[in-house]
Formats: sequence, C-alpha cells, structure tokens
Amino acid sequence: MNNNGEGNFTSSGTDIDEVKRKNAESGMSYNEVKAMLARTGGQGTAMYSDTNSEEVKNKNQNQYPN
Repeated sequence: MNNNGEGNFTSSGTDIDEVKRKNAESGMSYNEVKAMLARTGGQGTAMYSDTNSEEVKNKNQNQYPN
C-alpha cells in the first residue's frame, strides 16, 4: 500500500524501503553465519562443510604416523 505518495508502506504504516535498508546493513544472515562456521570450524557444522573428511584423515595419518 502506498501512503501519501511517499515511499512504500504496509497497511500498518511500516516503511518497507527503510526495513530493507536496515536489513542490508545489519550484517550476516543466520545461514551466512552457519556457512562461515562450517568453513572455519565450529561444532555441529559438518553438514554445511565442503571439506572432504577422508582426505583430511589421510593427510593427518601421513603427517603423523603411529
């Protein structure tokens, strides 16, 4: 709904453009944080990781033999 011909407002008067602007400035989204943690570490993030765990295990075994 357009209110007074200025901006884009909801029926309750919320300025949609202002909300979008604030959201864009607010930082990372929940999913972006999960993806970043998966790349850099964090518990329970394996399902989001693109790391090949078998490759890491093999590399570790070769680097630190028993």
